[in-house]
Order: sequence, then structure tokens, then C-alpha cells
Amino acid sequence: MAEGHAVEAVAETGVAELHHMPTAFGISAPGFVALSMLVVILIMLWQKVPALIGRMLDAKIATIRHDLDEAAALRAEAEALLAKAEARDKASAGDAAAIVAHAEAEAATLISDAQAHAAELVARRGKMAEDKIGAAERLAIAEVRAHAAEAAARAASSIIAERHDAAADQPLVDRTIAGLGRLN
Repeated sequence: MAEGHAVEAVAETGVAELHHMPTAFGISAPGFVALSMLVVILIMLWQKVPALIGRMLDAKIATIRHDLDEAAALRAEAEALLAKAEARDKASAGDAAAIVAHAEAEAATLISDAQAHAAELVARRGKMAEDKIGAAERLAIAEVRAHAAEAAARAASSIIAERHDAAADQPLVDRTIAGLGRLN
């Protein structure tokens, strides 16, 4: 089916298209890739890279062996410490009962102290609440007075505005102007 299209393309344009890969010295692009890989592999063998990798792996193996030896020594030390701790635990079982009894006595003392402190705290908090209520009452009274004064000022302003017109302003302005000349 692809050949039929190529024939139609040749019939329409009159030119057959051929694709050639560029070459240099008779070697195409895949040939150059293969040749460059061969050169890289030869350089790696010439510089003894596999031996270098082997030495690096041997050093890593030695490091891991050393770490494993240290871990085994640490485990043995931990087991010895565990055995010591278990022996001390068995020896101190009698002391634990005395410590528990002492702790219970201290807990009872702390509970009684806490109850006394709680009662004092409740009394102090009640006094503080009463003081806050008193302060809030004083603030509310001051706000009511301020609103009353503001309302009185607005009422006075509106009364003055209603009763005082331009005719009443003229004698005041004349007196003020006459008084300015005397000051100089």
C-alpha cells in the first residue's frame, strides 16, 4: 500500500524522493557511535578501570566488615549492660515498695495543699471579678454621661441654629469689627 502512494507522489510531482544518510570516510552515524564506544572501552581497559573498581569494592567490603565487627562488639556490651540492669532490678524490688509508700504520702500532702490553694484562688478570682464588675459599672456611667452631654450639645446646637439667623448675626459682626479697630 505504501508503494501505491509513492507512485502517486511521483505521478503528481514528477520527482521521486530518495533519502540518503550522510557519511564521512564511508562511515554512517551508527558506525561512528559504535567506533566511539569501542574507543571508550579501550581507554577504560588501558587505564585499568576494572581493577580500580575492584579495589574500590574491596575497600567498601573491608569497611562493611569493620562495621559488622563493631556492631557485634556493641551488641555484646549491650547484653552485658542488660544483665547488670536486670540484677540491679531484682535487688531494688524491696526499695520500690518503700518508694511507692513515700510517694503516696507525698501525693496526699500535695492534694491537701492543692485544695487549700484552690480555695484561696477561688476567693481571689471572686474579688477580681467584683473589681472588674465595679470598673465596668463606672465605665458604663461615664459613657452614659458622655452620650448625655453629646445629646445636650446637639440639642443646644439645633436650638441656636433655629433661633439665631443672619439678622441676629449682623450686630455681632459689626461689634466685632468695631472692636478690632480699637486693639491696634
